[in-house]
Amino acid sequence: MRWDELELETLAVRAGIHRSQFNEHSEAMYLTSSFVFKNAAEAAARFSGEDPGMVYSRYTNPTVSAMQERLAALEGAECCVATASGMSAILGCVMALLKAGDHIVASRSIFGATVQLFGGLLPRFGVETTFVSATDAGAWEQAMRPNTKLLFLETPSNPLTEVSDLPALAEVAHRHGALLAVDNCFCSPALQRPLELGADIIIHSATKYLDGQGRVLGGAVLGKREVILDKMTGFLRSAGPTLSPFNAWVILKGLETLSLRMHAHSQSALELAQWLEQHPKVERVYYPGLASHPQHALAMRQQKTGGGIVSFDVKGARAEAWRVVDATQLISITANLGDTKTTITHPASTTHGRVSPEARAAAGIRDGLLRVAVGLEGISDLKADLARGLAKI
Repeated sequence: MRWDELELETLAVRAGIHRSQFNEHSEAMYLTSSFVFKNAAEAAARFSGEDPGMVYSRYTNPTVSAMQERLAALEGAECCVATASGMSAILGCVMALLKAGDHIVASRSIFGATVQLFGGLLPRFGVETTFVSATDAGAWEQAMRPNTKLLFLETPSNPLTEVSDLPALAEVAHRHGALLAVDNCFCSPALQRPLELGADIIIHSATKYLDGQGRVLGGAVLGKREVILDKMTGFLRSAGPTLSPFNAWVILKGLETLSLRMHAHSQSALELAQWLEQHPKVERVYYPGLASHPQHALAMRQQKTGGGIVSFDVKGARAEAWRVVDATQLISITANLGDTKTTITHPASTTHGRVSPEARAAAGIRDGLLRVAVGLEGISDLKADLARGLAKI
């Protein structure tokens, strides 16, 4: 059976299964640090890479391999390397593919920890980053240098759901001999497949929608075999940002319901965004599924739906935004997203709190901004919970 002939929903349930001698129906969990060899010759062949079998769970494990195979099938990628978290996936991608003296062009509309990694840590090792607008392809072109090796972005972005034109940025990257890496965390392969739009690399925080229930940490890097497997596996083997077999199994089971969840999240998010857009205490709503979103038409070309993240500016600043947060009785006050439970956060003081005020302002993250990751509760209950806080403004 060819995986590329099957529906995404089928792949989410069936891809990556390799049954043991017990012929189990559900995927097995291999909680082992090492693997036993038949003899010294087999051990030598495994360690040299001549024999592709399992060696050590820091970089080879059957449960992790199953998760990698399934996610690769969903993204239409040749291969996948799983890591301990989304941030370790980004770090691993950079460390495996770049060297001192290389240059990155990145969207300024990315997760706060990624801004810190690119702008604060990587320069210590000789890798420079230029931050540009996520939506201005001309700005990316102008930022390119002879030593630019990687373009990095999120689409939709965190937290303003800005949508980048992936085919246009892929053209810029490839014309300059660089790679385009896309963080596909907000959409997941259920709603968007960046490789089909010209991207070379996909990054995931599997902690979010891939798990889907806020249980474990995980990350992944996907792409062509020669780009990802050959270089990323070496980094994983030597540096050790390993995804545990237990976490891989949890994510593997989460993938089974990914498509159902993403469409349910999106349906509720659109209804909530439409309600917020009409609320007198809300200044602006950011949601790609709304006709008022600046990149709505582009989003509908690249994505199946608008996704599950809704951000909005209240009329006021931090004090007013915090009143809304503090008044919630149902919605969870936490910075995580992609959960079945709806979450709310104030980005300027949490996810982007370590980013300089100037960088936050450049990215459009104001003190009155709130981000809601819409879960699977009843939409009327979510509206009522937010209405309590909005009434206090």
